[in-house]
Amino acid sequence: MKTQLFAAVAAAVSLFAANAAMAAAPPLPSPKVDAPAAAAGKMETAVLSGGCFWGVQGVFQHVKGVKQVLSGYSGGPAMAAHYEMVSTGTTGHAESVQITFDPHQISYGEILRIFFTVATDPTQVNMQFPDEGPQYRGEIFYATPDQKRVAEAYIQQLNEAHVFRKPIATRVDPLKGFYKAEDYHQDYLTRHPQQPYIATYDIPKVAALREVFPDRYVAKPTLVFPG
Repeated sequence: MKTQLFAAVAAAVSLFAANAAMAAAPPLPSPKVDAPAAAAGKMETAVLSGGCFWGVQGVFQHVKGVKQVLSGYSGGPAMAAHYEMVSTGTTGHAESVQITFDPHQISYGEILRIFFTVATDPTQVNMQFPDEGPQYRGEIFYATPDQKRVAEAYIQQLNEAHVFRKPIATRVDPLKGFYKAEDYHQDYLTRHPQQPYIATYDIPKVAALREVFPDRYVAKPTLVFPG
């Protein structure tokens, strides 16, 4: 069953990639400021919000050097970290992903570069395409001073280069907690590649990753529930 799902996702990605290849936007410039590599064998995490977590998780599950991606909630209290509550837009939470990565294979700055290039539109405020509300805001939750420094410097770099038509609205705030979302939200893109929302808004993000960052793309996703 999983093999069939992977094949369905790969077919959908290939179709979108073929249709969009001529129009694929170039990658954003690399960060001028980046985090130093950690000790060998030590994994790091990044927590990012950029709209519905299905698509952001789906993108980073195809990124080389990423070891795990969880969909979840950040920005609000633990007691409110439930989908029905978060969906009201009143909890302070944003739909988020926690990305565990090997900093010797991919840097924190490169994670942000991919995020801004293909996973989200960082100029939108409290929304992301059809989804509206503060739970869909763009936000970088930093866990260390280095992450804060890199995120703020990269946003400033992109704004000064005018790579977007509008200023970047993505917030940079301290990480107070990440709460894993319900199991049915995990691996959603891979398990439901033909669901209309996924097919319309999220499969194209994975296709863009493959086209724009071919050296970073891996065909087989790193799933939360691989069995």
